[in-house]
Amino acid sequence: MPSLTHQRCFNHFQREAVARCVECRQFFCRECVTEHDDRILCASCLKKLLQPALTSRRWFVGILRLAQGLAGVLLLWLVFYLLGVTLLDIPTSFHEGTLWRLNWYDRE
Repeated sequence: MPSLTHQRCFNHFQREAVARCVECRQFFCRECVTEHDDRILCASCLKKLLQPALTSRRWFVGILRLAQGLAGVLLLWLVFYLLGVTLLDIPTSFHEGTLWRLNWYDRE
């Protein structure tokens, strides 16, 4: 088994390796590894490990966006419906302008 002191980073050959990925068994420098679930992993192995979790959430996010869009359309329809009902309840005399106009013969 090769010693860690003589190894170079798999991604950066000019850098000295400080850790070994437990998944792919390659040596990496400090910038290329991270700790995940108490294990040292390289970026590509971490991506492979987290990929199923990301794809399973993707459908949930799509459904959530669809539900938010439908709720927005429903809310917009409700606002315009209530506005239309309110406009229909206004008396015709208001639209004609006769509601506010007083004739001289109406004062008596």
